[in-house]
Amino acid sequence: MIEKAKTVNFVGAGPGAPDLITVRGSELLKTADLVVYAGSLVNPEILEICRDDCTIMDSAFMSLEEQVSAMAASAETGSSVVRLHTGDPSLYGAVAEQKRLLEERGIEVRFVPGVSSLQATAAALGIQYTVPGETQTLICTRRGGRTPVPERESLDKLAAHGSTIVLFLTAGQVKEATDELIEGGLDPKTPAACVYRASWDDETIVRSDLSGLAEAMRERGIDHQALIVVGKCLDPGEASSLLYNSGFSHRFREGSL
Repeated sequence: MIEKAKTVNFVGAGPGAPDLITVRGSELLKTADLVVYAGSLVNPEILEICRDDCTIMDSAFMSLEEQVSAMAASAETGSSVVRLHTGDPSLYGAVAEQKRLLEERGIEVRFVPGVSSLQATAAALGIQYTVPGETQTLICTRRGGRTPVPERESLDKLAAHGSTIVLFLTAGQVKEATDELIEGGLDPKTPAACVYRASWDDETIVRSDLSGLAEAMRERGIDHQALIVVGKCLDPGEASSLLYNSGFSHRFREGSL
């Protein structure tokens, strides 16, 4: 008799809209015996993909040890187990500790990427994060709070790069964050925006500049589940890539100029 693999699949649920989960992630949910999901963030409509007899557990009410024990116990019987994370598990997903503890119990861990709120926010704003001639660097970070960030990654230091900055987990500290970016050298008039619950039905977009964003968000009552974008990407002007310039040669096309 061939023993079933003892596996837990970490699946990215996408940013919110049910149709933004990947095909692979959806297929795993269809066959799952146990799904442990981030109940405070994952759209419950996504769980409708699961079978009626699938056991569904909300991790918001579980400690790390309880989550790992439930997943391991199910996987050890050969059951199909999915740990469903919001967005993409690789970004602020708190998956490293789960992976370590599961592997210590002899459970194989596999990852299925998801569409991050990072991409959904860009789509909502109709932007690209890189701007030819301005910045080719994207900084994804957060402001330190109860969970600190290294001093070398403080916002005033990151501001010096002049790159596009996307702030996760910072909507509740937006005034402190924007003040620190200005202290780091960014112009108070630097374009800034916030997208609340990108891709959800109640998605909300707030556009302002660095000095006015906190007040604009306060007026809309936004203090959680939002990404903040700062930089020229929000107002790129007529900047254009060389890729399709008629005078630019590359491996597929000889430039005409």
